Amino acid sequence: MFEIGLSTPGYVNEELFKQYRESKIKYMEISPSSDKYKDLDFVKLKEWSEKYGVKLWSFHLPFLPFDKIDISKESLAEQSVEYLCSFIKKGAEIGVDKFIIHASGEPIDDCERAERMECAKRSLAFLADYSARYGAVIAIEDLPRTCLGRNSDEIKELLSAHKSLRVCLDTNHLLTGEELAHFVEALGDKIITTHISDYDFVNERHWLPGEGKIDWNELISILENINYKGIWLYEIDFGCPKTIIRPRDLTCEDFVLNADELFNNKPLTVISTPKKGLGYWD
Repeated sequence: MFEIGLSTPGYVNEELFKQYRESKIKYMEISPSSDKYKDLDFVKLKEWSEKYGVKLWSFHLPFLPFDKIDISKESLAEQSVEYLCSFIKKGAEIGVDKFIIHASGEPIDDCERAERMECAKRSLAFLADYSARYGAVIAIEDLPRTCLGRNSDEIKELLSAHKSLRVCLDTNHLLTGEELAHFVEALGDKIITTHISDYDFVNERHWLPGEGKIDWNELISILENINYKGIWLYEIDFGCPKTIIRPRDLTCEDFVLNADELFNNKPLTVISTPKKGLGYWD
């Protein structure tokens, strides 16, 4: 079955690497909160990775705030691409070879969608070429609501910008009615990594599998059928979001247990209760 990884919960420090090792999580996605990118010490990241035996699997490129970073907006695209390139260079130099990207911010009106799509494709083509210089690839993440890449057709359109572009499957983001199974089958071997989390099909929630409505047995089976070669990478904060009630924060061990239960078809350990009557923006 798949090996597991975990996206960093908004911060990155040596203690986090130690926690990964102690729980036997071997893979990390570097994904700081938007205000922490400037503080990343890439020398330290490489040092901690080697010290604790945790591979830097991927790097989530910054995407906030939308009024400053947006590769699909003509007025922001050039400066956004330049900014993202600085992280691709630094990340690749310490061994990262997959860079996760959001193709746009939001909201996007229907009347401007085609124009924003073309701008995003130009940006993605440049970033794909730039990443290739370092032996790395760009993985486009599927996104919710009005963002670009909200279904498999839009992801395919974005992928058409460059032959090396690939996909990061976020299981929590499909909100336009497309079934997760159809999305995965449609993209097939273009999917090279994941963001695993659960939700209620109302809006993104980033809950632990078992707390929402995704059919995990079906997803695992489909990933096996498409011969998925990547890892099972959770993108879930340790802290409890406002949409659910948990008696404590999650730990690395909770993710290891969850994966073991999922992969071996065991009953899922659920310690939480989603809040009732959640609306779109709750």
